[in-house]
Amino acid sequence: MIEAHRNTGSLVIRTVLPAEAEAVAELHVRARSTYYPDGLPEDGFDWAARWREAIGRPDGQVLCAVRDGRLVGIASFRTPQDTPRTVKLFQFHVDPGHWRTGVGAALHTACVEQWQADGRRSAVLDVHVDNARAQAFYARQGWVPDPENPPAEGDHHLFLRYAVRPGE
Repeated sequence: MIEAHRNTGSLVIRTVLPAEAEAVAELHVRARSTYYPDGLPEDGFDWAARWREAIGRPDGQVLCAVRDGRLVGIASFRTPQDTPRTVKLFQFHVDPGHWRTGVGAALHTACVEQWQADGRRSAVLDVHVDNARAQAFYARQGWVPDPENPPAEGDHHLFLRYAVRPGE
């Protein structure tokens, strides 16, 4: 597990601290709001509580990107018990004010390095069908449609897979 991962200029990638759950939830909502055409639907979730749970999970990890002391990106992943060589990327968000500044690429690289260190061989995620920007980002990083999980009719998510290569 990464405690302090990398420092690139004013950008630091590190493990999220439990006290940062509220800030993580706020960034999550800001980022998700951008790809819903009618605004973020009310889902009834207490996102701060959900992030506190994710941060505290012993079988997962939440990384953040911090620039000039401000949280600008988050990534949450864990390995399901039934697929120990595959990691699932549950959340990956960059603050909209920091898109196209290298935050997402640096955060993705940190995730891949952690997956390599953990001996994972593949990663999976699902991305909202209306989030073309994220789909393009993932394609640039090497994610492809998951042949084992094609989208069902009416599903609002696409399923992607990433090959984690040792020592990439």
